[in-house]
Amino acid sequence: MTHGDITDDTEDSAASRLRHLTTYLREHPVTGPEGHSYISNAPRTKPTHPGLPINVRVMEHIDRTVTEVVDLVREANPAAGARPDRLSDIYRWSVEKTVNSPEAVQQRRDALAYQHQLEHAVAAGDVSVIRPHRCPECRTFSLMWDRTRQRITCTNIECVDESGLATTVTFARLAHDHVAVRASKKSSAG
Repeated sequence: MTHGDITDDTEDSAASRLRHLTTYLREHPVTGPEGHSYISNAPRTKPTHPGLPINVRVMEHIDRTVTEVVDLVREANPAAGARPDRLSDIYRWSVEKTVNSPEAVQQRRDALAYQHQLEHAVAAGDVSVIRPHRCPECRTFSLMWDRTRQRITCTNIECVDESGLATTVTFARLAHDHVAVRASKKSSAG
């Protein structure tokens, strides 16, 4: 993965997905209980305060991902300085502050950025980003986003775990495999 893939705002990148997600958060406020993470069928008491007009899960997601990037950069470069104020600049900052780090650190950074790119897309409702990836277990293009369980699942009926359940894949695993393939193509072409 080239550094432009992480930070280029004209392409599909972690930075562009994060900017889209923050815009999505502002443009799609929560207007009822369906936007909150817990919905009960039990009778409710009258709320003393109105609900938040934002999706707290998305806010927590953004906060978690930014913290992950900052933690990785600070681990690799304790003298990195303050993180940027604009959240969409966080990936550009991570590249600038780890450019002289060992290759393994740069691959971890690139994998984290790609993982966030996928997570940001799914958080904004774009689950189509999952389909173009091969299942790491059966190597078929059979991955789908399971909205009910909120995870990536292989739909190949022969691809099951030791309990006989459908194989599930993490965003981190998809990102690691994606970056590893790009790195091997880059080294074989060079």
